[in-house]
Amino acid sequence: MAFDGAALEPLEAIIDALDGLPVLAKVGLSLFCAVGPAIVHHFHQARLPVFLDLKLHDIPHQVGMAVRAVAKLDVALLTVHASGGRAMLQAAAEAAHGRTRLLAVSVLTSLDQADLDQTGHSADLANVVAQRCQLAQACGLAGAVLSPRELAWVAHLPTGFLRVTPGIRLHAGGDDQMRTATAHEAIGAGSDILVVGRPILAAADPRAAAIAHLRAIDEATTARGAGADHGHR
Repeated sequence: MAFDGAALEPLEAIIDALDGLPVLAKVGLSLFCAVGPAIVHHFHQARLPVFLDLKLHDIPHQVGMAVRAVAKLDVALLTVHASGGRAMLQAAAEAAHGRTRLLAVSVLTSLDQADLDQTGHSADLANVVAQRCQLAQACGLAGAVLSPRELAWVAHLPTGFLRVTPGIRLHAGGDDQMRTATAHEAIGAGSDILVVGRPILAAADPRAAAIAHLRAIDEATTARGAGADHGHR
């Protein structure tokens, strides 16, 4: 479950509504900047593990220090940007000390091929994503953030390399994330962890919306398992 915003107060009712549901709190950059590290402790008090989505991207020394600080907060997952290069990714992995699992952001889900072209990337989107994820895996990161349509591009990576997929919708499309999909599409393509934000945050009944997404995830997981079983017969 993705939480973003400029303050904690508007989110407190939603956090309460999620009580007892098997979700992980993804804290975005805006909320972390507004509230600070205290937001992590708040979610811990609500019995929610935290996925801190900061997309760290700086010189290796700075990123290493930042990751070391985050690891002390008992954060389950933390994002760094794979475009920072090998030295930066290695510094992040070393600083995590196994206390926090690191995820590489390959290409932001708000970008498409035209955006990459405008920023001077000569390679196509598929190659950029695949190369950055392969580099992240080689540097010891636990996984990567991938849109559903990118999952096939990293099929060559080990199954233990986590595929975390944002932009999940009950019905794909309709906002500024270029590469959205349903839970069935994402899990069927190999995703391990799904991120849902605005469809729950903006819902009239956030708990009902969360349950609807959890049900869709359960159904998709069951369908993938049945397909795997069928494939072995």
